[in-house]
Amino acid sequence: MTIKQQVFAILISLTVFIFTIDLVRKKRLREEYSLLWLATSLAMIILILRYDWLLALTKLIGAVLPTTTLFLGSIIFLISLSVQFSMRISKLSDQVKDLVQENALLRYEFEKSTSVQTVVSATQSRKSEEVT
Repeated sequence: MTIKQQVFAILISLTVFIFTIDLVRKKRLREEYSLLWLATSLAMIILILRYDWLLALTKLIGAVLPTTTLFLGSIIFLISLSVQFSMRISKLSDQVKDLVQENALLRYEFEKSTSVQTVVSATQSRKSEEVT
């Protein structure tokens, strides 16, 4: 890898790392989502600085070129991100279902108590009319 490529790749990885930390600091990204981004950018920095590790990893997985290894890493990253979001969406769907059910029960109880009060006040007004 040429020095220009290394500098460019390190700058991009550092930018992603710093940007992720900044988003967490500004509360625009939750910590649980930032871990995957931070780990990936850190792994990229390590593989750029230790290019021989990338070559060894390429040989280990049986790829021909280091770019193939990086592409495979990108696919694994995207799959991990998709699984993480799917898990979160499932949890949020369950929470929404529970809230809707609770809301329906509360609405039923409210309407039931309102109808009882209406019957009681109608009965009281009839009794007061009969007395007069």
